[in-house]
Amino acid sequence: QVQLVESGGGLVQAGGSLRLSCSASGDTLNYYNTAGWFRQAAGKEREEVSCIAGSDTTTHYSDSVKGRFTIARDKAKNTVYLQMNSLKPEDTAVYYCATLQECTDVGGRYNADDFWGQGIEVTVSS
Repeated sequence: QVQLVESGGGLVQAGGSLRLSCSASGDTLNYYNTAGWFRQAAGKEREEVSCIAGSDTTTHYSDSVKGRFTIARDKAKNTVYLQMNSLKPEDTAVYYCATLQECTDVGGRYNADDFWGQGIEVTVSS
């Protein structure tokens, strides 16, 4: 079992920045290798934002955030970060972190064995 807790969300003006953190506890050695960030805006389906492979050599970003968001990891702290710059109102959503089965150049893959955080709100005002 892995417990994931997101933090760092909030309200920011367009053009601003936020850094989300996802701290893991529990069986992180076996489960918190590959990880990712997802988001779900009101009335929309959940979408992947970014992922990072266990080796940290592979990352993937959705087209909508590429060049503005950066995913990174501090393995000593069992924490994955999402630095979000140049935020836009369309970035407004609940953001979730999750463990993944893999992260490749085309995105992440998860299944029923993976774990999710409770989500954190990000609101970008125009």
